[in-house]
Amino acid sequence: MKPARRQWLLAAAALPLLGAGGVWAQSPPPAGGPAEVAAEITGARLLGSGTLRFMGLRVYDARLWAGVATPGPDWQAVPFALELQYLRNLKGSAIAERSLKEMARQGEIGAIDGERWLGNMQQLFPDVKPGDRITGVNLPGVGARFFLNGQLRGELREVAFARLFFGIWLSPRTSEPAMREQLLGLKTARSAP
Repeated sequence: MKPARRQWLLAAAALPLLGAGGVWAQSPPPAGGPAEVAAEITGARLLGSGTLRFMGLRVYDARLWAGVATPGPDWQAVPFALELQYLRNLKGSAIAERSLKEMARQGEIGAIDGERWLGNMQQLFPDVKPGDRITGVNLPGVGARFFLNGQLRGELREVAFARLFFGIWLSPRTSEPAMREQLLGLKTARSAP
């Protein structure tokens, strides 16, 4: 495979939402979620899960954790955690770039905000390998906090950023509505071969 094609495929695999399906393939999640989720979300419980696939390749497993208040139509107004466990090696810069493109599907992003948010995500999202977990926590009225394998990476105190970022998965404008339904517990994930 030519290096340029291989690099394109890896960058495309970083797409936050294309070809969702399957079920959480790892061991059952711990009650209350991983330590960072339990610490951030009072009474955390698993709301839903799904697997991102791109061209037949499993890219990551996703879990949505919520407390007493459940994300619904006004999902950005409640605390929740989105946990992504990666199943492939991906460059953090590719994850950040694709995230910004998917955020733009949710609403217009000014050039200055886009440039700043891309730089912030490039600092927050490292290169990942199979088994690595990035967890984003929605902080209503504040912004978002991010963890890598349970360790705090940082936060962005911008409500607009958090709304557009988590909208990649939870907005009705998502590029992958089936995964949205799975994460929100509206649809059961189908079995993967």
